[in-house]
Amino acid sequence: MAQVFRPRFDLAFRLASWGLVAAVVGGLVAWHQWIRPAVGAPVEQPVPFSHKHHVGDDGIDCRYCHTSVETSAFAGIPPTTTCMTCHSQIFNDAPMLAPVRESLRTGAPLRWNRVYDLPDFAYFNHSIHIAKGIGCVTCHGRVDEMPLMWRNEALEMQWCLGCHRDPDPYLRPRDRVFDMDWQPASATLGATLHRAYHIRSSNQLTNCSICHR
Repeated sequence: MAQVFRPRFDLAFRLASWGLVAAVVGGLVAWHQWIRPAVGAPVEQPVPFSHKHHVGDDGIDCRYCHTSVETSAFAGIPPTTTCMTCHSQIFNDAPMLAPVRESLRTGAPLRWNRVYDLPDFAYFNHSIHIAKGIGCVTCHGRVDEMPLMWRNEALEMQWCLGCHRDPDPYLRPRDRVFDMDWQPASATLGATLHRAYHIRSSNQLTNCSICHR
Protein backbone atom coordinates (compact mmCIF):
# COMPACT_ATOMS: atom_id res chain seq x y z
CA MET A 1 0.00 0.00 0.00
CA ALA A 2 1.37 3.41 -0.97
CA GLN A 3 2.30 5.82 1.82
CA VAL A 4 -0.50 8.37 2.24
CA PHE A 5 1.35 11.01 4.27
CA ARG A 6 4.92 12.08 3.85
CA PRO A 7 7.31 11.73 6.83
CA ARG A 8 7.51 15.52 7.04
CA PHE A 9 3.73 15.72 7.58
CA ASP A 10 3.90 13.07 10.30
CA LEU A 11 6.57 15.09 12.12
CA ALA A 12 4.52 18.29 11.82
CA PHE A 13 1.42 16.52 13.14
CA ARG A 14 3.32 15.20 16.16
CA LEU A 15 4.79 18.61 16.91
CA ALA A 16 1.38 20.27 16.62
CA SER A 17 -0.17 17.69 18.95
CA TRP A 18 2.50 18.18 21.59
CA GLY A 19 2.20 21.93 21.16
CA LEU A 20 -1.54 21.75 21.84
CA VAL A 21 -0.96 19.67 24.97
CA ALA A 22 1.67 22.14 26.18
CA ALA A 23 -0.68 25.08 25.55
CA VAL A 24 -3.50 23.45 27.55
CA VAL A 25 -1.19 22.56 30.44
CA GLY A 26 0.37 26.03 30.35
CA GLY A 27 -3.07 27.63 30.40
CA LEU A 28 -4.10 25.60 33.44
CA VAL A 29 -0.89 26.50 35.26
CA ALA A 30 -1.36 30.18 34.42
CA TRP A 31 -4.96 30.10 35.67
CA HIS A 32 -3.85 28.35 38.85
CA GLN A 33 -0.94 30.67 39.59
CA TRP A 34 -1.88 34.10 38.29
CA ILE A 35 -5.41 34.51 36.99
CA ARG A 36 -7.61 33.21 39.81
CA PRO A 37 -7.56 35.11 43.12
CA ALA A 38 -4.99 33.95 45.65
CA VAL A 39 -6.09 32.60 49.02
CA GLY A 40 -6.22 35.42 51.56
CA ALA A 41 -5.89 38.20 48.97
CA PRO A 42 -8.87 40.61 48.92
CA VAL A 43 -10.58 40.81 45.54
CA GLU A 44 -11.13 44.32 44.20
CA GLN A 45 -14.79 45.18 43.63
CA PRO A 46 -16.70 48.10 42.07
CA VAL A 47 -17.91 48.89 45.59
CA PRO A 48 -15.82 47.87 48.64
CA PHE A 49 -18.52 45.73 50.22
CA SER A 50 -17.68 44.62 53.77
CA HIS A 51 -19.08 41.32 54.97
CA LYS A 52 -17.58 42.14 58.36
CA HIS A 53 -19.82 45.19 58.64
CA HIS A 54 -22.99 43.73 57.17
CA VAL A 55 -22.76 40.23 58.69
CA GLY A 56 -20.60 40.73 61.77
CA ASP A 57 -21.75 44.18 62.90
CA ASP A 58 -25.30 44.38 61.53
CA GLY A 59 -26.14 40.68 61.79
CA ILE A 60 -27.58 40.37 58.28
CA ASP A 61 -28.29 36.74 57.38
CA CYS A 62 -26.48 35.29 54.34
CA ARG A 63 -29.81 34.51 52.69
CA TYR A 64 -30.89 38.14 52.64
CA CYS A 65 -28.46 38.78 49.79
CA HIS A 66 -27.78 35.26 48.51
CA THR A 67 -31.43 34.42 48.03
CA SER A 68 -31.10 31.24 45.95
CA VAL A 69 -28.43 29.52 48.02
CA GLU A 70 -30.90 27.02 49.54
CA THR A 71 -32.67 26.13 46.31
CA SER A 72 -30.15 26.19 43.46
CA ALA A 73 -26.56 25.47 42.52
CA PHE A 74 -25.73 29.18 42.44
CA ALA A 75 -25.89 31.18 45.67
CA GLY A 76 -27.09 34.30 43.85
CA ILE A 77 -25.77 37.85 43.64
CA PRO A 78 -28.07 40.51 45.15
CA PRO A 79 -29.64 42.98 42.72
CA THR A 80 -29.14 46.68 43.31
CA THR A 81 -32.66 46.96 44.69
CA THR A 82 -31.61 44.73 47.60
CA CYS A 83 -28.75 47.10 48.45
CA MET A 84 -31.03 50.10 48.19
CA THR A 85 -33.57 48.61 50.59
CA CYS A 86 -31.30 49.98 53.31
CA HIS A 87 -29.17 52.49 51.47
CA SER A 88 -32.06 54.58 50.25
CA GLN A 89 -32.37 55.52 53.92
CA ILE A 90 -28.88 55.25 55.41
CA PHE A 91 -25.61 56.47 53.87
CA ASN A 92 -27.74 57.43 50.89
CA ASP A 93 -25.34 60.15 49.78
CA ALA A 94 -22.03 58.41 50.59
CA PRO A 95 -19.56 58.84 47.69
CA MET A 96 -18.48 55.20 48.11
CA LEU A 97 -22.00 54.08 47.16
CA ALA A 98 -22.25 56.21 44.02
CA PRO A 99 -21.95 53.13 41.74
CA VAL A 100 -24.89 51.56 43.56
CA ARG A 101 -27.08 54.63 43.07
CA GLU A 102 -26.03 54.85 39.42
CA SER A 103 -26.91 51.19 38.93
CA LEU A 104 -30.37 51.80 40.35
CA ARG A 105 -30.85 54.89 38.17
CA THR A 106 -29.79 53.24 34.91
CA GLY A 107 -30.86 49.66 35.56
CA ALA A 108 -27.36 48.44 34.67
CA PRO A 109 -26.23 45.77 37.15
CA LEU A 110 -23.02 46.15 39.11
CA ARG A 111 -20.21 44.00 37.72
CA TRP A 112 -18.95 42.17 40.78
CA ASN A 113 -15.71 40.22 40.45
CA ARG A 114 -15.97 36.54 41.30
CA VAL A 115 -14.05 35.45 44.39
CA TYR A 116 -14.79 31.76 43.89
CA ASP A 117 -14.95 30.67 40.27
CA LEU A 118 -14.69 26.95 39.64
CA PRO A 119 -13.65 25.72 36.18
CA ASP A 120 -16.42 24.42 33.93
CA PHE A 121 -15.35 20.81 34.38
CA ALA A 122 -16.14 20.94 38.13
CA TYR A 123 -19.77 20.92 39.24
CA PHE A 124 -20.79 22.37 42.59
CA ASN A 125 -24.29 22.78 43.99
CA HIS A 126 -24.83 25.07 46.99
CA SER A 127 -28.30 23.78 47.81
CA ILE A 128 -27.33 20.13 48.31
CA HIS A 129 -24.48 21.07 50.66
CA ILE A 130 -26.79 23.23 52.75
CA ALA A 131 -29.45 20.51 52.80
CA LYS A 132 -26.83 18.10 54.14
CA GLY A 133 -25.73 20.48 56.91
CA ILE A 134 -22.51 21.97 55.56
CA GLY A 135 -21.97 25.44 57.02
CA CYS A 136 -21.00 28.45 54.94
CA VAL A 137 -17.79 28.86 56.96
CA THR A 138 -16.54 25.44 55.85
CA CYS A 139 -15.71 26.79 52.39
CA HIS A 140 -15.96 30.57 52.74
CA GLY A 141 -14.41 30.99 56.19
CA ARG A 142 -15.40 33.64 58.72
CA VAL A 143 -16.86 36.15 56.29
CA ASP A 144 -18.17 38.06 59.30
CA GLU A 145 -14.53 38.97 59.99
CA MET A 146 -13.62 39.96 56.42
CA PRO A 147 -13.69 43.71 55.71
CA LEU A 148 -13.14 42.76 52.06
CA MET A 149 -13.91 39.35 50.61
CA TRP A 150 -11.12 36.92 49.81
CA ARG A 151 -10.77 33.23 49.05
CA ASN A 152 -10.56 31.28 52.28
CA GLU A 153 -9.76 27.98 50.56
CA ALA A 154 -8.06 27.17 47.28
CA LEU A 155 -10.78 24.57 46.55
CA GLU A 156 -8.23 22.10 45.23
CA MET A 157 -9.61 18.70 44.32
CA GLN A 158 -7.89 16.99 47.25
CA TRP A 159 -9.41 19.50 49.67
CA CYS A 160 -12.92 18.73 48.42
CA LEU A 161 -12.23 14.99 48.50
CA GLY A 162 -11.09 15.26 52.11
CA CYS A 163 -14.62 16.27 53.09
CA HIS A 164 -16.26 13.76 50.76
CA ARG A 165 -14.21 10.94 52.25
CA ASP A 166 -15.10 11.91 55.82
CA PRO A 167 -17.93 14.47 55.98
CA ASP A 168 -18.89 13.88 59.63
CA PRO A 169 -16.59 16.56 61.17
CA TYR A 170 -18.17 19.20 58.91
CA LEU A 171 -21.84 18.40 59.51
CA ARG A 172 -24.06 20.64 61.60
CA PRO A 173 -27.80 21.03 62.23
CA ARG A 174 -29.54 22.62 59.26
CA ASP A 175 -30.69 25.55 61.36
CA ARG A 176 -27.04 26.33 62.13
CA VAL A 177 -25.70 26.29 58.58
CA PHE A 178 -25.55 30.10 58.43
CA ASP A 179 -24.26 30.53 61.99
CA MET A 180 -20.70 31.84 61.89
CA ASP A 181 -19.94 30.98 65.54
CA TRP A 182 -21.46 27.51 65.78
CA GLN A 183 -19.42 24.70 67.35
CA PRO A 184 -20.53 21.06 67.80
CA ALA A 185 -21.72 20.12 71.29
CA SER A 186 -20.26 16.61 71.05
CA ALA A 187 -17.76 14.66 68.95
CA THR A 188 -20.47 12.18 67.91
CA LEU A 189 -22.90 14.74 66.49
CA GLY A 190 -21.50 14.41 62.96
CA ALA A 191 -22.10 10.67 62.87
CA THR A 192 -25.67 11.18 64.13
CA LEU A 193 -26.37 13.80 61.45
CA HIS A 194 -24.76 11.58 58.81
CA ARG A 195 -27.46 9.00 59.41
CA ALA A 196 -30.27 11.53 59.84
CA TYR A 197 -29.45 13.33 56.58
CA HIS A 198 -29.03 10.05 54.62
CA ILE A 199 -25.62 11.08 53.36
CA ARG A 200 -24.10 8.74 50.81
CA SER A 201 -21.13 6.50 51.49
CA SER A 202 -17.60 7.78 50.92
CA ASN A 203 -17.30 5.47 47.90
CA GLN A 204 -20.27 7.17 46.30
CA LEU A 205 -19.21 10.69 47.31
CA THR A 206 -15.75 10.21 45.78
CA ASN A 207 -17.06 8.86 42.49
CA CYS A 208 -15.83 11.07 39.64
CA SER A 209 -19.38 11.70 38.40
CA ILE A 210 -20.30 13.53 41.62
CA CYS A 211 -18.28 16.58 40.62
CA HIS A 212 -17.45 15.95 36.94
CA ARG A 213 -20.58 15.71 34.81
